[in-house]
Amino acid sequence: MGTYLCSVDAGDWSDDDILGPAARLLDGELLRRGLPPCTPPPAAGPLRRGGTSFAEKMYRPMRTFEDLCRAQPGGEEWCEALLGWDLLVPVDFEGAVTLPVSGPYSETTTVHSAHRVLGVARRLAARIALPPQVPRHCDDLDLGNWFDGPAATEAATTHPGPWAEDPDAAYYTALYLRAAEHSLRRQCPMNYV
Repeated sequence: MGTYLCSVDAGDWSDDDILGPAARLLDGELLRRGLPPCTPPPAAGPLRRGGTSFAEKMYRPMRTFEDLCRAQPGGEEWCEALLGWDLLVPVDFEGAVTLPVSGPYSETTTVHSAHRVLGVARRLAARIALPPQVPRHCDDLDLGNWFDGPAATEAATTHPGPWAEDPDAAYYTALYLRAAEHSLRRQCPMNYV
């Protein structure tokens, strides 16, 4: 069990038992702001891989990642951008949208723009010198498997840097970077399940 950060397909987005109520309220708020609705792609299917879906487990301690964010200039804003949402969408808007719909972990649903999260995640990845070997697609726990496997040890030798000194903070930096990239590449929301 545990918490996972996953991509959302059109079926879950419209399902009244999953994200349908939040999706309708969000689309209304986006329309009020003069923005297009969020329309996720259909499900990728069980045999299609290569970046069509995203699923990563939130299994590492998060304390050092939070500390890393707070240590940056304007650190509280970095924490809010990366950690202050329940739903990430590929629509560009300022700030957060709070919806009066309970989610699995809170009484309301806070929505952030993947565009804004991506900007912060890229800056943080550059600060810790995240290596280029980190997987770009996270179909099935690929990111966690990389950090737990020999590839990360090898990358620490070929691309040393602050990332290698704190694998937990590096994992979450990569997680939020790849989640925002995936949201924009596939034009799909991301949420915690």
